[in-house]
Amino acid sequence: MTISPITRRRLFQFRANKRGFWSLWIFLALFAICIVAPFIANDKPLIVQYDNAVYFPVFKNYPETIFGGDFKTEADYRDPYVQELIEDKGRIIWPVIRYSYDTINYNLPQPAPSPPTRDNLLGTDDQGRDVAARVIYGFRISVLFGLTLTLVSSIIGVTAGAFQGYYGGWLDLIMQRLIEIWSSLPSLYILIIFSAMFVPGFWTLLLILLLFSWVSLVDVVRAEFLRTRNFDYIRAANALGVSNLTIMRRHVLPNAMVATLTLMPFILTGSITALTSLDFLGLGLPPGSASLGEMLSQGKNNLQAPWLGFTAFISLALMLSLLTFIGEAVRDAFDPRKINL
Repeated sequence: MTISPITRRRLFQFRANKRGFWSLWIFLALFAICIVAPFIANDKPLIVQYDNAVYFPVFKNYPETIFGGDFKTEADYRDPYVQELIEDKGRIIWPVIRYSYDTINYNLPQPAPSPPTRDNLLGTDDQGRDVAARVIYGFRISVLFGLTLTLVSSIIGVTAGAFQGYYGGWLDLIMQRLIEIWSSLPSLYILIIFSAMFVPGFWTLLLILLLFSWVSLVDVVRAEFLRTRNFDYIRAANALGVSNLTIMRRHVLPNAMVATLTLMPFILTGSITALTSLDFLGLGLPPGSASLGEMLSQGKNNLQAPWLGFTAFISLALMLSLLTFIGEAVRDAFDPRKINL
């Protein structure tokens, strides 16, 4: 596949920004680790070899009777009795961290929250759950939530800005006034009210935050369409009978995508920050979910356990810093004034 000179220049400009280039690789590595979180932090073994048979508890639930136990319910692999049954005729291969985000450690050396130990590398929270496991799962859900919200809000914002800028006239005037009114509303208070009214959940929060996040791209896309619609090649396409939707999609939208791609990393950062804020206030994800905002709240409420606040702060600071550096590199890549070829 051949790469156009413009794309080659943009890739060169992106790599020239060393901080953003390496931030992208670090972020992708962390995200890849978090995507396979069940294979890294789980209270179920990866593989169980028992009596010449191989089982995969991380994928499927097995009753205790398969391993010589007495109960037909799912085996509790953390139970020393079950471990002894399995190890008599086989072996257990565990993940690196033997806790999931909601696993409670009942064998703590002191009351929860307990400090870091060899068993709990980053300590436990006030409910006895492993902090390292919750950070891994919390990082994953924060990034997935931010990516989903950024993608959906970008689609809506680009569509609204495209119709405003291309058709102009009364459509642009009316939509612009409505957007100005909507943007002037105190979004944080409205988000708090909606979060308190509805049952919290991943998709519920996504829809609530989507109410305001789509507005951020409308202005830049609208301006690009207003500028481009009067170009000669657009008028020529109109004269040839090409439909408006085809012109918008094929000839005008690629120009607007430059500004959109430049802003998307910063929109992603804002989406993650919004979710963290709601979780910190107790209005975000359901109780018990892996959440960095909830961990920040625990750090505030348990000042005698500094590992909670420091872990959550470092995780968020690292994530947001990497995304900001990536956004700066993308902005440099699409800046036509920076030509270092």
